[in-house]
Amino acid sequence: MVCGMTEPEDLVMHAQVLSESYDIPLEAVTEVLQDGGVYLYPHEGTLVTKGAFVCRVDPTGKEPKHTWVMDLEQYAAAERMRQSYGVTLEEAMERVFYRGLPQELQDRLRQKNLGIDLSKVDSGNSSGGDIQFIDFRKDWSPHFKRKCVMPDGRLIETSGLHDFAELHGISVEETRTLFDHGGTLALKDGGALACQIINGQPSVARFNSRQFGKAKTLAKEKELHLLDALSEVAYQDPVLMRALRRAESSSS
Repeated sequence: MVCGMTEPEDLVMHAQVLSESYDIPLEAVTEVLQDGGVYLYPHEGTLVTKGAFVCRVDPTGKEPKHTWVMDLEQYAAAERMRQSYGVTLEEAMERVFYRGLPQELQDRLRQKNLGIDLSKVDSGNSSGGDIQFIDFRKDWSPHFKRKCVMPDGRLIETSGLHDFAELHGISVEETRTLFDHGGTLALKDGGALACQIINGQPSVARFNSRQFGKAKTLAKEKELHLLDALSEVAYQDPVLMRALRRAESSSS
Protein backbone atom coordinates (compact mmCIF):
# COMPACT_ATOMS: atom_id res chain seq x y z
CA MET A 1 0.00 0.00 0.00
CA VAL A 2 1.34 3.44 -0.96
CA CYS A 3 0.54 6.16 1.57
CA GLY A 4 1.43 9.69 0.43
CA MET A 5 1.07 12.52 2.97
CA THR A 6 0.69 16.17 1.97
CA GLU A 7 0.88 17.58 5.49
CA PRO A 8 4.29 18.43 7.00
CA GLU A 9 5.81 15.41 8.69
CA ASP A 10 5.15 15.10 12.42
CA LEU A 11 8.35 13.22 13.16
CA VAL A 12 7.26 12.01 16.60
CA MET A 13 3.92 10.64 15.36
CA HIS A 14 5.41 9.22 12.16
CA ALA A 15 8.12 7.39 14.10
CA GLN A 16 5.58 6.03 16.58
CA VAL A 17 3.36 4.61 13.84
CA LEU A 18 6.27 2.96 12.03
CA SER A 19 7.76 1.65 15.29
CA GLU A 20 4.47 -0.04 16.21
CA SER A 21 3.91 -1.25 12.66
CA TYR A 22 7.24 -2.96 12.17
CA ASP A 23 8.37 -3.82 15.70
CA ILE A 24 11.39 -1.49 15.63
CA PRO A 25 12.67 0.48 18.67
CA LEU A 26 11.28 4.02 18.60
CA GLU A 27 14.73 5.58 18.95
CA ALA A 28 16.04 3.65 15.94
CA VAL A 29 13.09 4.63 13.74
CA THR A 30 13.39 8.28 14.75
CA GLU A 31 17.10 8.36 13.87
CA VAL A 32 16.56 6.75 10.46
CA LEU A 33 13.63 9.08 9.67
CA GLN A 34 15.71 12.13 10.50
CA ASP A 35 18.79 11.32 8.47
CA GLY A 36 17.77 8.49 6.15
CA GLY A 37 19.43 5.10 6.13
CA VAL A 38 18.76 1.48 7.04
CA TYR A 39 17.68 -0.34 10.18
CA LEU A 40 18.65 -4.02 10.08
CA TYR A 41 16.56 -6.34 12.24
CA PRO A 42 18.72 -8.19 14.80
CA HIS A 43 19.84 -11.71 13.92
CA GLU A 44 18.57 -14.66 15.93
CA GLY A 45 21.87 -16.37 16.65
CA THR A 46 23.58 -16.77 13.28
CA LEU A 47 20.29 -16.68 11.37
CA VAL A 48 18.85 -13.67 9.56
CA THR A 49 15.12 -14.01 10.15
CA LYS A 50 13.90 -10.57 9.05
CA GLY A 51 14.87 -7.98 6.47
CA ALA A 52 15.27 -4.26 6.97
CA PHE A 53 13.52 -0.92 7.33
CA VAL A 54 14.73 1.75 4.91
CA CYS A 55 14.24 5.51 4.74
CA ARG A 56 15.41 7.48 1.71
CA VAL A 57 15.86 11.22 2.20
CA ASP A 58 16.62 13.50 -0.75
CA PRO A 59 19.50 15.75 0.40
CA THR A 60 18.21 18.57 -1.83
CA GLY A 61 14.77 18.41 -0.28
CA LYS A 62 13.11 18.43 -3.69
CA GLU A 63 11.82 14.85 -3.55
CA PRO A 64 9.52 13.49 -0.82
CA LYS A 65 10.92 11.18 1.83
CA HIS A 66 10.32 7.46 1.13
CA THR A 67 10.09 4.66 3.71
CA TRP A 68 9.66 0.95 3.15
CA VAL A 69 10.32 -2.48 4.64
CA MET A 70 12.28 -5.18 2.82
CA ASP A 71 11.40 -8.79 3.46
CA LEU A 72 14.04 -11.48 3.86
CA GLU A 73 14.08 -12.36 0.17
CA GLN A 74 14.56 -8.73 -0.89
CA TYR A 75 17.26 -8.26 1.74
CA ALA A 76 19.14 -11.31 0.45
CA ALA A 77 18.91 -9.95 -3.13
CA ALA A 78 20.31 -6.60 -1.97
CA GLU A 79 23.20 -8.34 -0.21
CA ARG A 80 24.04 -10.27 -3.38
CA MET A 81 23.97 -7.04 -5.40
CA ARG A 82 26.19 -5.29 -2.85
CA GLN A 83 28.77 -8.06 -3.01
CA SER A 84 28.63 -8.46 -6.80
CA TYR A 85 28.69 -4.80 -7.85
CA GLY A 86 30.49 -3.13 -4.96
CA VAL A 87 27.68 -0.68 -4.19
CA THR A 88 26.61 0.32 -0.70
CA LEU A 89 23.90 -1.68 1.03
CA GLU A 90 21.60 1.36 0.95
CA GLU A 91 22.02 1.72 -2.82
CA ALA A 92 21.49 -2.01 -3.37
CA MET A 93 18.31 -1.93 -1.29
CA GLU A 94 16.96 1.00 -3.29
CA ARG A 95 17.63 -0.76 -6.59
CA VAL A 96 16.04 -4.04 -5.46
CA PHE A 97 13.01 -2.33 -3.95
CA TYR A 98 12.13 0.08 -6.75
CA ARG A 99 12.60 -2.40 -9.58
CA GLY A 100 10.22 -4.78 -7.78
CA LEU A 101 7.37 -2.25 -7.82
CA PRO A 102 4.61 -2.48 -10.46
CA GLN A 103 5.57 -0.57 -13.62
CA GLU A 104 2.64 1.83 -13.27
CA LEU A 105 3.83 2.80 -9.78
CA GLN A 106 7.42 3.18 -11.00
CA ASP A 107 6.14 5.59 -13.65
CA ARG A 108 4.11 7.56 -11.11
CA LEU A 109 7.08 7.92 -8.78
CA ARG A 110 8.90 9.84 -11.52
CA GLN A 111 6.07 12.39 -11.59
CA LYS A 112 5.39 15.17 -9.13
CA ASN A 113 2.81 14.12 -6.51
CA LEU A 114 2.59 10.67 -8.13
CA GLY A 115 0.95 12.27 -11.15
CA ILE A 116 -2.09 13.21 -9.09
CA ASP A 117 -3.75 16.61 -9.47
CA LEU A 118 -4.10 17.34 -5.75
CA SER A 119 -6.38 20.31 -6.43
CA LYS A 120 -9.05 17.79 -7.42
CA VAL A 121 -8.56 15.52 -4.42
CA ASP A 122 -11.13 15.55 -1.61
CA SER A 123 -9.98 18.10 0.99
CA GLY A 124 -10.49 15.42 3.65
CA ASN A 125 -7.71 13.39 2.05
CA SER A 126 -5.31 16.19 1.14
CA SER A 127 -4.16 19.41 2.79
CA GLY A 128 -3.75 20.96 -0.67
CA GLY A 129 0.06 21.01 -0.64
CA ASP A 130 2.58 18.75 -2.32
CA ILE A 131 3.30 15.23 -1.06
CA GLN A 132 5.87 15.51 1.74
CA PHE A 133 6.59 11.82 2.36
CA ILE A 134 5.55 8.43 1.05
CA ASP A 135 5.27 5.26 3.13
CA PHE A 136 5.23 1.98 1.21
CA ARG A 137 3.38 0.11 3.93
CA LYS A 138 3.27 -3.62 4.38
CA ASP A 139 -0.15 -5.10 5.03
CA TRP A 140 1.16 -6.49 8.29
CA SER A 141 1.10 -3.01 9.82
CA PRO A 142 -1.49 -2.80 12.66
CA HIS A 143 -2.43 0.57 11.20
CA PHE A 144 -3.64 -1.08 8.00
CA LYS A 145 -7.09 -2.68 7.99
CA ARG A 146 -7.57 -5.73 5.78
CA LYS A 147 -10.86 -7.43 4.95
CA CYS A 148 -10.92 -11.21 4.61
CA VAL A 149 -13.79 -12.92 2.79
CA MET A 150 -15.11 -15.73 4.99
CA PRO A 151 -16.77 -18.96 3.74
CA ASP A 152 -20.26 -17.72 4.69
CA GLY A 153 -19.82 -14.43 2.82
CA ARG A 154 -18.94 -12.23 5.79
CA LEU A 155 -16.16 -9.65 5.49
CA ILE A 156 -14.03 -9.77 8.63
CA GLU A 157 -11.66 -6.84 9.21
CA THR A 158 -8.31 -7.39 10.91
CA SER A 159 -5.29 -5.18 11.55
CA GLY A 160 -1.73 -6.42 11.48
CA LEU A 161 -0.16 -9.84 11.49
CA HIS A 162 -1.06 -10.88 15.04
CA ASP A 163 -4.74 -10.00 14.65
CA PHE A 164 -5.02 -11.96 11.39
CA ALA A 165 -3.07 -14.93 12.75
CA GLU A 166 -5.25 -15.14 15.85
CA LEU A 167 -8.46 -15.01 13.81
CA HIS A 168 -7.44 -17.93 11.61
CA GLY A 169 -5.46 -19.99 14.12
CA ILE A 170 -2.14 -19.77 12.28
CA SER A 171 1.30 -18.47 13.21
CA VAL A 172 2.52 -14.93 12.62
CA GLU A 173 5.24 -16.19 10.28
CA GLU A 174 2.67 -18.14 8.23
CA THR A 175 0.63 -14.94 7.97
CA ARG A 176 3.66 -12.91 6.88
CA THR A 177 4.57 -15.47 4.21
CA LEU A 178 0.99 -15.57 2.91
CA PHE A 179 0.77 -11.77 2.65
CA ASP A 180 4.20 -11.40 1.08
CA HIS A 181 4.06 -14.22 -1.47
CA GLY A 182 0.42 -15.24 -1.89
CA GLY A 183 -0.69 -18.84 -2.39
CA THR A 184 -2.73 -21.21 -0.23
CA LEU A 185 -2.47 -22.36 3.38
CA ALA A 186 -4.29 -25.41 4.74
CA LEU A 187 -5.99 -24.87 8.12
CA LYS A 188 -6.48 -27.19 11.06
CA ASP A 189 -10.26 -27.31 10.54
CA GLY A 190 -9.81 -28.76 7.05
CA GLY A 191 -10.36 -25.44 5.29
CA ALA A 192 -7.84 -23.14 3.67
CA LEU A 193 -6.77 -19.55 3.19
CA ALA A 194 -6.13 -18.31 -0.35
CA CYS A 195 -4.19 -15.15 -1.12
CA GLN A 196 -3.69 -13.57 -4.51
CA ILE A 197 -1.28 -10.66 -5.03
CA ILE A 198 -3.05 -8.12 -7.24
CA ASN A 199 -1.16 -4.94 -8.21
CA GLY A 200 1.25 -5.65 -5.39
CA GLN A 201 -1.49 -6.01 -2.77
CA PRO A 202 -2.74 -9.26 -1.20
CA SER A 203 -6.41 -10.22 -1.47
CA VAL A 204 -7.42 -12.91 1.02
CA ALA A 205 -10.35 -15.34 1.26
CA ARG A 206 -11.05 -18.26 3.59
CA PHE A 207 -12.66 -21.49 2.43
CA ASN A 208 -14.33 -24.15 4.58
CA SER A 209 -13.50 -27.86 4.35
CA ARG A 210 -16.28 -28.56 1.83
CA GLN A 211 -15.16 -25.74 -0.47
CA PHE A 212 -11.49 -26.69 -0.10
CA GLY A 213 -12.28 -30.33 -0.83
CA LYS A 214 -14.16 -29.33 -3.98
CA ALA A 215 -11.19 -27.21 -5.08
CA LYS A 216 -8.74 -30.10 -4.57
CA THR A 217 -10.97 -32.33 -6.69
CA LEU A 218 -11.14 -29.70 -9.44
CA ALA A 219 -7.37 -29.22 -9.31
CA LYS A 220 -6.84 -32.94 -9.81
CA GLU A 221 -9.47 -33.41 -12.50
CA LYS A 222 -8.58 -30.33 -14.55
CA GLU A 223 -4.87 -30.26 -13.70
CA LEU A 224 -5.22 -26.78 -12.21
CA HIS A 225 -3.06 -24.97 -9.72
CA LEU A 226 -4.78 -25.16 -6.34
CA LEU A 227 -5.16 -21.38 -6.15
CA ASP A 228 -6.88 -21.35 -9.55
CA ALA A 229 -9.18 -24.16 -8.42
CA LEU A 230 -10.17 -22.20 -5.30
CA SER A 231 -10.90 -19.17 -7.50
CA GLU A 232 -13.17 -21.33 -9.66
CA VAL A 233 -15.00 -22.57 -6.56
CA ALA A 234 -15.50 -18.96 -5.47
CA TYR A 235 -16.83 -17.94 -8.89
CA GLN A 236 -19.40 -20.75 -8.73
CA ASP A 237 -20.58 -19.75 -5.25
CA PRO A 238 -23.00 -16.76 -5.39
CA VAL A 239 -22.49 -15.94 -1.69
CA LEU A 240 -18.71 -15.82 -2.03
CA MET A 241 -18.92 -13.85 -5.27
CA ARG A 242 -21.08 -11.14 -3.67
CA ALA A 243 -18.61 -10.94 -0.77
CA LEU A 244 -15.63 -10.68 -3.12
CA ARG A 245 -17.30 -7.86 -5.04
CA ARG A 246 -17.98 -6.02 -1.76
CA ALA A 247 -14.34 -6.47 -0.75
CA GLU A 248 -13.13 -5.14 -4.11
CA SER A 249 -15.45 -2.11 -4.01
CA SER A 250 -14.47 -1.23 -0.44
CA SER A 251 -10.75 -1.28 -1.29
CA SER A 252 -11.02 0.71 -4.51
